Amino acid sequence: MKTLMRSLRPAAPSGEASGVPAPVRRKLPDGHWHPAEFVFWLLPVAAFFALPDYLILGSQILITGLFALSLDLILGYAGIVSLGHAAFFGLGAYTAGLLAAHGWGEPLSGLLAAAAVAGVAGWLCSFLVVRGGDLTRLMVTLGIGLMLFEAANKAAFVTGGVDGLSGVTMDRLFGVFEFDLFGKTAYLYSLAVMFGLFLLLRRVTQSPFGLSLRGVREGVRRMPALGADVPRRLRTVFTLSAAIAGVAGALLAQTTQFVGMDVLGFPRSAELLVMLVLGGAGRLYGALAGAALFMIAQDVLAGINPVYWQFWIGLLLVVMVLFAKGGVMGAVDAARAWLAARVGRQPEGGAT
Repeated sequence: MKTLMRSLRPAAPSGEASGVPAPVRRKLPDGHWHPAEFVFWLLPVAAFFALPDYLILGSQILITGLFALSLDLILGYAGIVSLGHAAFFGLGAYTAGLLAAHGWGEPLSGLLAAAAVAGVAGWLCSFLVVRGGDLTRLMVTLGIGLMLFEAANKAAFVTGGVDGLSGVTMDRLFGVFEFDLFGKTAYLYSLAVMFGLFLLLRRVTQSPFGLSLRGVREGVRRMPALGADVPRRLRTVFTLSAAIAGVAGALLAQTTQFVGMDVLGFPRSAELLVMLVLGGAGRLYGALAGAALFMIAQDVLAGINPVYWQFWIGLLLVVMVLFAKGGVMGAVDAARAWLAARVGRQPEGGAT
């Protein structure tokens, strides 16, 4: 457990990879966009035109990336570990799915309803989650997830049980764009929602509130001395994280027009932790990169060997933990530090 927690902690972008710590000049976030960020967001736009046969997979990657962002907000920035974050993802999925199945198929209002339901549930659960240490939070979040999973199973007359919730029929987006079988509308819809919420989270994490969350993560006992109400901050960020997870679940229900019980399952929460290890916790782009890497690797490896693909995913995870401290973003920082040393200047810190 301690090894996992160390791998989930954000890595300092310095020369530590070579064994010799190098001083790094840190700057407070100023909200300015780095050119690499524009390139990053142009990639999914280019994929829409260059890979039309993979738009369905692409929309799944975008939705999973948004879900990973929601967990990174509490784990990477506030230090709240969770093994049951799929509970809020599933609540959002069932909220949007049940609305559409009963005649309310307008997509955007379905997202808002899902965010509200998941956010309220997250706020109620936050009073239990913020109490105690890491192990307590792991057990509480895992218990909440398992209870909701069994509740959905017992309420099969509402949720469909193990057969899933079918009959989810979505209206046209803005009354114009139909959710087609090729996934074009679903892809652009998911991309737009994810980008909008990414901008929100980027603003939150760079605000004084976001900086205080990092202070809580690094020294929870010191923050009250600065006048910070730690429990209130943790409850607030947990509620926001749950609401965003609910939006991700609603996107899945709306774009696939089906809700299975796996949206509440423990494997979905566990895979989310793997994505953060691969991408790098405490970095918004790390959550997105980890989700993309995991989903693409899963699709490719399952196509090669449908039975033993998890072996190669596990091997990838071990390699990343051992040789890329901080995941993909940690490797990027190490490369930047190496290049900076080669040209004789110091890096100024990593991206968001």
